[in-house]
Amino acid sequence: MSERIVVTGATGFLGRHLMPRLTDHYGADRVTGLSSSDFDLMDRAQVSRMFDEHAPDVLIHLAAYSAGIGANRAMPADFYFRNTILTALTFQEAATRGIRKLVYTMGGCSYPATAHSPIDESQMWEGYPQPESAGYSAAKKMGLVASTSYRTQYGLNSLVLIPGNMYGEYDNFRDGESHVVPAMVRRYLEHQRQGTEEITMWGTGEPVRDFVYAGDVAAALVHFIDRYDSSEPVNISSGTTTSIRELAETIAELTGFRGQILWDTEKPDGQKVKIFDVKRLQGMGIHCSTPLREGLTRTIDWLAQHYDTRSDGLRL
Repeated sequence: MSERIVVTGATGFLGRHLMPRLTDHYGADRVTGLSSSDFDLMDRAQVSRMFDEHAPDVLIHLAAYSAGIGANRAMPADFYFRNTILTALTFQEAATRGIRKLVYTMGGCSYPATAHSPIDESQMWEGYPQPESAGYSAAKKMGLVASTSYRTQYGLNSLVLIPGNMYGEYDNFRDGESHVVPAMVRRYLEHQRQGTEEITMWGTGEPVRDFVYAGDVAAALVHFIDRYDSSEPVNISSGTTTSIRELAETIAELTGFRGQILWDTEKPDGQKVKIFDVKRLQGMGIHCSTPLREGLTRTIDWLAQHYDTRSDGLRL
């Protein structure tokens, strides 16, 4: 087969991990990666032009407007509006073009705040998402509605994948925008370089999370292109349990930080327990198996290498 595979958001966090795996698997001549500088996917005319110029057989739609809890709390309307438009226009154009497959990713934050861990895919519609990120997560959740709706009316073969709490190289390390792992990695590296004796983290450190290395998610995603044809969503995560306190202590050790870790309990914790059920994923023979320490070491080494030059797509 010589199908054309197009990736939106290819220069983003997951996209940077995915592109090498796609080119290795399918060949560089079949894979095209696009960024926001190529097309404005909030403009219907430019979405149409993207399809005209690249004629994808398979579209992997990673493009999204995302950031950490601080940014989500400050700008919920922006996150809702932009992600709603990015989702709606892409599904509509893909359906009317008759492409073979649309792969759509969303975050585990779209699950209800009341979901009980381990969170399986059947819980998605059992409540409202965590309020701090509801603008983003509710908009992305509409991808599930779009997937079933366009399959029913147009026969669009689309699938929805739900990565867990991803971390790794190429993440967003900016203050106020980053998620917990990149935020901690940056702060520890900076404090270690400055020789400070203490560092303050948000919350109590008690919540537990399920972290997954982005390279594992990218490898799993390749599997779904040829071997899955359903609108039933699939969690992609490690299924392991790590407390925020344990995460902080591990990153401190790996960065060489020897000071005291303090906790600002006035800052929000978010959900206390959020672990993803991965039975559906593992039933397909897919395992996200990179150990946390190994993945964190890769992340820390990458940031340290690119920090001073702000090179290789570093978002800092």
